[in-house]
Amino acid sequence: RYMVELEVQIPSAFDPFADAKDSDAPGTKEYVHIRIQQRNGKKSLTTVQGLKKDYSYEKILKDLKKDFCCNGNVVHDKELGKIIQLQGDQRKNVSHFLVQAGLVKKEQIKIHGF
Repeated sequence: RYMVELEVQIPSAFDPFADAKDSDAPGTKEYVHIRIQQRNGKKSLTTVQGLKKDYSYEKILKDLKKDFCCNGNVVHDKELGKIIQLQGDQRKNVSHFLVQAGLVKKEQIKIHGF
């Protein structure tokens, strides 16, 4: 008797990843990589790679530059697609900004660098 009730409950069990598989949520398949590159001296460069292609990179860049008071540009790479570059070490700022704006989830951001 108990086995029958248990078998009935298994198919209706809650799957926490069901909505991520079905929906077209931002960044469900790929990670967004935020890296830092050392320039000369103590100057550095922050790169953001892996955002969805249908986002307007120029508008995101404009908001990032305005919020963090730094310069930046969008670079077109043949293999990697579009990459946002920002002056300085903006890794924490950029990750916080992307989550706040709802562009990606916190679990999909990978921060690289020393």
